[in-house]
Order: sequence, then structure tokens, then C-alpha cells
Amino acid sequence: MHTLPVGLVCHADLVKSQKLLVPGVNPVPPFDAQVFLESAGGPKAVVKFGRDETVFRQGDAGKDVFYIQSGGVKLSVLSRTGKEAVVAMLGPGDFFGEGCMAGQPLRMGSATAITPRVIMLVAKKRMTQLLHDQPTMADRFIAHMLSRNIRIEEDLIDQRFNSSEKRLARALLLLARYGKQDIPVRAVPRVSQETLAEMIGTTRSRVNFFMNKFKELGFIDYDEKRPLKINSSLLSVVLHD
Repeated sequence: MHTLPVGLVCHADLVKSQKLLVPGVNPVPPFDAQVFLESAGGPKAVVKFGRDETVFRQGDAGKDVFYIQSGGVKLSVLSRTGKEAVVAMLGPGDFFGEGCMAGQPLRMGSATAITPRVIMLVAKKRMTQLLHDQPTMADRFIAHMLSRNIRIEEDLIDQRFNSSEKRLARALLLLARYGKQDIPVRAVPRVSQETLAEMIGTTRSRVNFFMNKFKELGFIDYDEKRPLKINSSLLSVVLHD
């Protein structure tokens, strides 16, 4: 009997429980943070970023919380010796930059667009007020923070105990939002092999080797002109002992 690997927790039971219908009662639609933020008053702005454009740099002052409406973003940290480590890849519906609300005056890392994207900026003071005055918004934000914390713990375990092949397979499945949606996104933004290597802590040559292997086995499909497509069969790599 297989269990889902670290970092790919199955939400099937939760999804089913959320879809249970009570006779005579209409289901309550899920909370839409984007609609709420757009309708809420106070300082905020919607900004468009191009591919590889910097949202903020490590060391910048932290004044806003960011919400991704579309596209993707890479969070990275630069060491004193100039080595970059990718710590997260985020997509639509994710918050980032929330460290400013926890007393971080400066950004601990950098945020870069990996695809053209639209981001909503909410001023720190306004975000604090929304979380205080709107319980539903606070619940959504807390769920995001807990999910991010769990992901960080899972990443550490993954780095410690799994092979580079399994780490790459897990990273690709997470890019496809596997486990976060009823139907994962098959086509994901084009990510360089250098970025994938930074994400899983290996070399570009190893990433290239495994990407070619996954393609030959039909787990993924990609070329220079088309987006990367992730098939659910890739999960077998992570489940295999």
C-alpha cells in the first residue's frame, strides 16, 4: 500500500467534505481572496510584471503584502558569497511578502516573475486592519501561512532524505499545483533547468538527465516552443521505493 509522499498530501477527504450537500441548502461558495481584496477599500495597487522582472530585492524595505492574481513568482535568497537558492515557486492565489507584518523591516529574499503576471499590492497597515476586522479574510490568510510553514518543513525533509530524481519529480508536481486543486494544471510556466537545479539542490546536468528520462517515459512533455506539461504518472517516481 502506497502513501502519498512528503509534500504531496492528498486533500481528497477535505475536498469531499467541502462538497457535501445538505438537502434544501445551497452550498456556500469558497472564499475568494482576490474578489475580497478588490472590493475592500484602502491603499492597494494592481501591478503587471514581465517575465524575469524583479518585484522586490533582498534588503528592500518591507511595506506591502503581495497577492498573485495571475502568473508565477520565484522567491530566492542570495548568500554572502553570491550563491542563489530558490526557496519557493508561487502561483495564482498565493500571498508573499508577508514578513513585513511579523516585524521584518527588510526583505529577507528576492521575488522575481517567472511568467508575465498581475499582482495586487496591499499596504501593510491596510492588511493588518483587514485581518483584524474581517474574520473570513483572517482565516484565509492563516490557512496560507500554515500551508507555507508545512511546505517549508516538507522541503527540508525532502532535501534530507530523498534522491535528486525524486526531489525533481516532486518539484515538478508542485509546480503543477498537484494536491492544491481538484484538477492539477498540466501545462506549467517554462522554468529553466538552472532554476530547477537551485530548487532541489543539485546540478543542471543532473536535472537535464532526469528531465530527458521523464520525457522518454511519458511523464512530462516539453520542447523549446511549448510549455512544460506534467502528467500525473510522474507521481510514480515519488512513490517508488
